[in-house]
This record gives sequence, C-alpha cells and structure tokens, in this order.
Amino acid sequence: MNIIPKTIRGDLYTIPKKMSGVFLTGNGGFEKLEYRSDIDVPTPREGEVLVKIGAAAVNNTDVNTRIGWYSKSVKSETNTGGASGFNEDVKDDGSWLGQAMEFPRIQGADGCGTIVAVGEGVSQDRLGERVLIRNVQESELSQNGLECTTFGSERDGTFAEYTTVRSEEAFVIHSHLSDKELATFPCAYGTAENLICRVGVEKDDVVLVTGASGGVGSALVQLVKVRGAKVIAVCEQSKAERVKSYGADEIVFRGDSYVEKIGKMKVDVVLDVVAGNQWPELLEVLKKGGKYGVVGAIGGPLVELDVRDLYLKDLSLFGSTYQTREAFLNLISFIEEGKIKPIIAKEFPLKDIVEAQKAFLSKTLVGKIVLDVTGE
Repeated sequence: MNIIPKTIRGDLYTIPKKMSGVFLTGNGGFEKLEYRSDIDVPTPREGEVLVKIGAAAVNNTDVNTRIGWYSKSVKSETNTGGASGFNEDVKDDGSWLGQAMEFPRIQGADGCGTIVAVGEGVSQDRLGERVLIRNVQESELSQNGLECTTFGSERDGTFAEYTTVRSEEAFVIHSHLSDKELATFPCAYGTAENLICRVGVEKDDVVLVTGASGGVGSALVQLVKVRGAKVIAVCEQSKAERVKSYGADEIVFRGDSYVEKIGKMKVDVVLDVVAGNQWPELLEVLKKGGKYGVVGAIGGPLVELDVRDLYLKDLSLFGSTYQTREAFLNLISFIEEGKIKPIIAKEFPLKDIVEAQKAFLSKTLVGKIVLDVTGE
C-alpha cells in the first residue's frame, strides 16, 4: 500500500500515526460521543484513498444513528430522543439498515478534504485532489444499485482528521468555495438531488417543500429552482425571509393547514422531509396525477394514509435513500457552475460536537451546522 509522502504542488503530505476524532461508543445520549486525540490514522486498502478532512457537517442521520431512531421500536419524532436517546431497546436494529451498529464508530456523512495517500490499484495522480465524498454509497456486491451503505454508519466517516474511502466514491471538486462551505453539500444536497431526479421535477411544476429551513429542505428549494419550477416552502415564520433569500416563491408557516393556505389539488409535486401528523394534507393539495417524494420523517415516522386519496387521484409515491452516481455528478456540476450556494447556520470545532448537535436539535437555525476538523 502506498502511503509514502509525496510532494504535490509543493505540499509534503506527512501522515501521522494518530489523529483526533469523535467516537460514537453506543446508542444513547450525548454521553456516547467521545472526542479523542489518540485514534489510529487509517491505512487505505486496495482501491481506497486516504482523505485529510478539512471540514465536516452535522446531519439528521448522525443524530438518528446515535439515538437508534431507525429502530422499529421507535415511533416518535427525532427530537424526542435527541438529547438522551430512547428507552426502547434499539441495539439490535438501530442503524438505518435495520441492523445492529458496530461500536466504536466514527460518524460523519458530510466532508470535504484532500487525498493525501492511495492504496494499491489507485493512481498516484489522485494525490492532491480536493474531493467531496458521496455519503450514500453502492455496496460492492450490489446487483441493482439499491444495496448501499451510509458513510459514517457502516464504515467510519468524516468526524476525524483523516478517513479512508473507495477511490470511486471520492469526487474531484473544482471550486473557489472553502472546505467548510463545500462540506455542507454531500449529504443534504446529494439526498435532495437524488429525490428530485427520482420524482422527476419539471420546469414550471408547482412544488411544495416541507422543512425548507433545514439542510435537506434548503437544498431542495435551490435544486428545484435550478429546474425552473415554482417553490412553496414550509418553515417557521421567523425563518421566512431567509428561506425566500435562497429561492422560495411562497411561504406556508409551519403548523398552518396546507389545504387552507394552498387549496386542494394545487400542487404538482410534494417533496417531504417531515411526515408527522399533517401528512394526510400533503396528498390533498396534490393535483390528480401528482407526485409525492420523501427522504425523511423528522416530524414522526407513522402517518395516516387514506388509500382512496392515492388511487382515486392516480398519485405516485416515491421513497428515496440511495444516491445515484449521476445525481451526485449533477450536484458537482451545479456547485462548480455556481448554480447553488451553501447555507451555513453556525460553525463549531469538532471537539464541540455535543454543542453542535444541541444547536442542530434546537431547530432555531437555518441551514447546515459545520464542523472544523482541522483544529486550526
């Protein structure tokens, strides 16, 4: 394996033996997050690269995995167990794959960094490349592309100074944006772009986006606007102007009736990250032949479905997790062409991961929580 430091553009990559990072030691509360400075730096295996992480970002999946929210024993919204975890036994199916997690685990689905070493079979020409890592990755034995793993869940992620990843999952990015700005894109925007591609948003569609002030929601708003569609965004009243600033055409305040504010059969597409008790209204505002797509359930995973709404209106429902390579390449192009912008809510050093997650769970901020991994 080639981890010999090499000079690229005048930079000498000296790989240390130890690094700082955050271990997730089990399912539960904030006490399960352990910042350490004595973690072994990983060695890239055949087909892998070693990435020095410049910045990472916090996502719902980080919290969900820590507290075991993906377990079928959990019926409530994420925030219910965000601080202390759940009392239910989640150890057997607490990962997003419905399997037991392996601990300790370095989380982190978002990250931007530089390739500083390569394993066997990877060209040394990759050394020095600035990259974004696809966070939902196709399993090596996948037959149809849907068998996938999440970076920071089934393998160690970006909440550390260094991480390894299969070479094909590290995408070169050419941008004037900082590492912190670029770190906001892979998870939220990759999730959003894949959902939009799967549902098939078209020019002049009227699209309702729930949770529009969060990471995925803000990404959905921008990526829908790139297609030339109209966005009706759902957010808190205090966040309305900020959400309008990155593309929303109309605002519905959180908690208001969708039917009363929009009307029945007025929307071509619903893109949902919330679910929860208002979910039935989302089908009511859809036109006949309308399309509903979902990538999250922060308002609660259990909803009431009147099947008559589904078949009498000829609706199509789409769930989305896996990110196709084509969708991620779309995202890279949009970034490089300046068609979308990072929405940063607040920055924290990695050692303050608990405070960062508390800020994330407060739901008072607009955009992404960024983590400085460099310690500088």
